Amino acid sequence: MPDPLLALNALDAHYGDFQALYGVDMSIERGEVVSIIGANGAGKTTLMRSISGLTRNDPAQVVFDGRPIGDLRADLIAGLGIALVPEGRQLFPSLSVEENLVLGGKTKRPGPWSLEKVYDLFPILGERRGQASTSLSGGQQQMVAIGRALMANPELILFDEISLGLAPVVIGTIYDVLPGIIGEGMTALLVEQDISRALAVSSRVYCLQEGRVSLEGRTDQVSREDITEAYFGAAAA
Repeated sequence: MPDPLLALNALDAHYGDFQALYGVDMSIERGEVVSIIGANGAGKTTLMRSISGLTRNDPAQVVFDGRPIGDLRADLIAGLGIALVPEGRQLFPSLSVEENLVLGGKTKRPGPWSLEKVYDLFPILGERRGQASTSLSGGQQQMVAIGRALMANPELILFDEISLGLAPVVIGTIYDVLPGIIGEGMTALLVEQDISRALAVSSRVYCLQEGRVSLEGRTDQVSREDITEAYFGAAAA
């Protein structure tokens, strides 16, 4: 078997004196879509920050394409081919839509994604390319955040709570385009509160509970009872 594209090896992560992740083991194969679910405070965002270099770790705890990257800066990790769509979008408010998108391409990685292709994916962004990014609706800002990540032409794209705070119709629009994004041969890791959507778009799922992996399996083989127990513990199930 070839090595996974991403491997987490007994990953611990801290915020100051607070430990958020405890010995997390995880692997993602090339071309996979994997979902991470779990209650608030389970460690999902910390996991994404650790992979993308926003939280620094021991080098061998995060291995990408065979290379230990746990201690690398976020900009170096982006250059290797990992792009993050962060929780809360985190656009640059002083920049236009197009300027935010162009920043994503600063890695200069070759690949299929360009401004024109992002505008084809989200036509409303092309119409509003000159507007300040923060003048857009929440859903349109999320489209900018996704487009910015795609402009980096990553091998692995990380989606952190892309439906958070959005209207159901907007969430549906964003999820409708995901197959086209993933269909470009990209590997994706998706953190999502909406369990049904997470399971629908991914082939495997991990559940985190209080910083530890409480469930791992194929999405077509885990039951709702399995997920409830993994979320809340055996007593709640």
